[in-house]
Amino acid sequence: MAVTDEAILRIKEMILAGELSPGDRLPPEKELSERLGLSRSSLREAVKALEVIRVLDVRRGDGTYVTSLEPRLLLEAMSFVVDLHDDQSVLEIFAVRRILEPAASALAAANADDAQLARLRETVAQVDHAAGVEDLVAHDLEFHRGIADSTGNTYLASLIDSLSSHTVRARIWRGITQEGAVERTLQEHHAILDAIDAHDAELASALTVVHVSGIEQWLRAAAQS
Repeated sequence: MAVTDEAILRIKEMILAGELSPGDRLPPEKELSERLGLSRSSLREAVKALEVIRVLDVRRGDGTYVTSLEPRLLLEAMSFVVDLHDDQSVLEIFAVRRILEPAASALAAANADDAQLARLRETVAQVDHAAGVEDLVAHDLEFHRGIADSTGNTYLASLIDSLSSHTVRARIWRGITQEGAVERTLQEHHAILDAIDAHDAELASALTVVHVSGIEQWLRAAAQS
């Protein structure tokens, strides 16, 4: 095992053992390197790596802290990676979404409270069918994020959100706008929300499968053209 990898593992073990908790400040570099039996340079590299994936927060002139470790924070990097992928990889991501999002809609149908349903209704109602692509992308992100947040499962919501790419969504919305499919797509949003509001988990799941699959098929055709 590389020395830096060992340093990362040792810090992880400290967090898992409860020696470091969310919000805690790490001991000074010299003290921690001696405690772990590692060089200060390898510890420094480990801290940099853990900062990138949002496990640690390096505050210049203050110290290094453990972040909140919330799922949404830890999965932020995935959205960046999704943006970089080509169409073929994005199709694989859509296959994952086709598995996760119907489950999220079903859970939302079972668990969404009145306030969450009201926010979803407001999101759908605010969409102007003649809006620009950026507005439609913002709506799409907010709608699917709202469903995920209504599941009551933080990890599922964070995972779905991390697979949501502004870049990919913008490309898709531009495409379906050109093909005149915006109305159909927004109608599907209404239908999914109606099923969630009716607490019909099975219908909400089925409608979401159709919705995500339709976009996936459009993207597949676009990638082959």
